[in-house]
Amino acid sequence: MEPAVKQAFNQGNLRANAAYQASRRNVTIDPITRLEGHGKIDIYLDSKGDVERAYMQVPELRGFEVFSLGRPAEDMPQITSRICGVCPTAHHMASTKALDDLYKVEPTSAGRKIRELVYNTFVLEDHALHVFVLGGPDFIVGPDAPPAERNIVGVIGKVGLEAGKKVIGTRKRLRELIAYFGGKVVHPVLGLPGGVSKPLNPADLPKFQQLAQDGVEFALWTNDVFKQIVLGNPGYVKLITSDAFTHKTCYMGMVDEQNKVNFYDGKLRVVDCNGKEVCKFTAQQYREFVAEHVEPWSYMKFTFLKQRGWKDFVEGPDTPIYAVGPLARLNAADGMATPKAQVAYEEFYKTLGSKPVHHTLATHWARVIEMIYAAERIEQLINDPEITSPEVRRVPTNGPQEGMGVVEAPRGTLFHHYQTDDRGVMTMANMIVATGNNAARIAMSVERAAKGLIQGVKDAAQVPEGLLNKVEMAFRAYDPCLGCATHSLPGSTPLRVKVYDRDRQLLRELVQG
Repeated sequence: MEPAVKQAFNQGNLRANAAYQASRRNVTIDPITRLEGHGKIDIYLDSKGDVERAYMQVPELRGFEVFSLGRPAEDMPQITSRICGVCPTAHHMASTKALDDLYKVEPTSAGRKIRELVYNTFVLEDHALHVFVLGGPDFIVGPDAPPAERNIVGVIGKVGLEAGKKVIGTRKRLRELIAYFGGKVVHPVLGLPGGVSKPLNPADLPKFQQLAQDGVEFALWTNDVFKQIVLGNPGYVKLITSDAFTHKTCYMGMVDEQNKVNFYDGKLRVVDCNGKEVCKFTAQQYREFVAEHVEPWSYMKFTFLKQRGWKDFVEGPDTPIYAVGPLARLNAADGMATPKAQVAYEEFYKTLGSKPVHHTLATHWARVIEMIYAAERIEQLINDPEITSPEVRRVPTNGPQEGMGVVEAPRGTLFHHYQTDDRGVMTMANMIVATGNNAARIAMSVERAAKGLIQGVKDAAQVPEGLLNKVEMAFRAYDPCLGCATHSLPGSTPLRVKVYDRDRQLLRELVQG
């Protein structure tokens, strides 16, 4: 059982064992659940029992940017895929594109198409994981359902065994396509500077063409399920559109030449809270537009629009904070590049009444629309006559310099940036991951939800578990990967060490700025 599914399956035990630690004035949700990585939420109440502050803290730190140094650059697609077992293909592909740029080599047409085929397959199956396993239980089973039922088993109990088999079976077949090209699903070995390592055997084409056709049907079925269960429930629609889950920020997403959503290649487009384009740039220009900030209470970096400057956790027309991911991609684009996804896109904005849509929980519907786009794109690529060409790689002839690569991970925009010496040995690595790009808005979302949902509490220990789960829904919509996001900003890693005696009396506190 893969890690994310296993974590979701064991959620009831996690809740029973760790539960919610509470005093009269604060509540700690530890661990937070149904996400990749580890985190906790601290909620502090004022004298009236209202929420004064709420923090989503990431207490883990992983040093991939540091121990990449001294390694051959060509190893980076394999090294960085180890950052996460749920989204290894995103890091693998961003890293491979960074190597293209590093060696200034353009992939062959067939090699590029195979990359995009594999990548859209990954996005489709990963989005399905979140819809049915991680975020979906809050809607399909219900946010107030017993914790032990808010998991994949509870989902199958609601949608039926045959539907459950459909989800599991389709994801299995999609992962087989990834493994066909990459050797394995987790930590694939596929991308090389200038192309890919394996062509598509024409004899294997029919089974993948059938898979593509079935994938489109699966995505459309998922959209129908979402509309029936979620949009058909007035209580859920009210929750989605409530102030507790609404923020007016900027949005970033990758678009093609027609400003349509693209996961694999294009320019990054940013729009403000009114939908007006703020900037548009290539991967190689990201440092002109994106900057990073640290806070002393989390190991996550907080990104912001560099030209607007850091202004704290604020929203509105002048905010430097932006979101990435499914909702952000739809907001930043002018539409979808495939027909069935475009129909769903238009229904999305017609139903919710405006563009941009600022409702965080609407991200779940946007994710389903992206499933349709990914499935249609798979079908287009697998039926492209060039997809079986043996010319899948152009060998680099230039020396290494500096390279940047970007893809749209399921969770949002992912940057990889490398520098090497003249031998191609890594001297610098920077990775700005989707959850880092979302970090500021996630922090705002958790606090907004806590303030909107928890009011007039006399004893924090009496806050209903279902209510606290709704606070968790504020971050869960982003499908955050905290294992990916916890990279240090050199020289600015926040660190606090508190030393207590055996009676829990604070003896000393050490602080690194």
